[in-house]
Amino acid sequence: MLKGRMAETLFEELMRHSGNTVYRFGYEAIMQNLSQFGKEFDRHDKVGEQISSIPDFIVIDRKGKPVLVEVKFRWNGELHSDDFEKIERIQQFWDARIVLMNCWRQPYFHFIDPPFSRQKFVRKTLLEDKNWNVDRKLYEECERLMHRYFTPTLIRPLKDN
Repeated sequence: MLKGRMAETLFEELMRHSGNTVYRFGYEAIMQNLSQFGKEFDRHDKVGEQISSIPDFIVIDRKGKPVLVEVKFRWNGELHSDDFEKIERIQQFWDARIVLMNCWRQPYFHFIDPPFSRQKFVRKTLLEDKNWNVDRKLYEECERLMHRYFTPTLIRPLKDN
């Protein structure tokens, strides 16, 4: 969970320093407000499922186009079996982009756009998105940070760029 929050923060800063506007949006960001409802809030009804699947961020590019974004950190880049259910809910309710971060193989930052399929995801690197204008030097620094702070000791050393 800690690495997931660290990954979200690294993504947020990469987007912000590349000239985009970033707002935290996800379930965790509004949970304090929801907790005041106590037993009246049912996480398993339709509204509860929609709220619990709120993407992590709204990223607004330099042209003013907003994109809903869910960030997933998986050390090896492979999604867990239970991720697919959440991704299906995200697509159903929000149609958000998924950013996948890993520390096993470069590039460490990918995204996938809806529609999603369990059988095949078309992954692209963050540098391939022309609307977000991710700065290459900053991206490379984030890859170094990802390797330094996220990589377990069993993972091979980072290649020189």
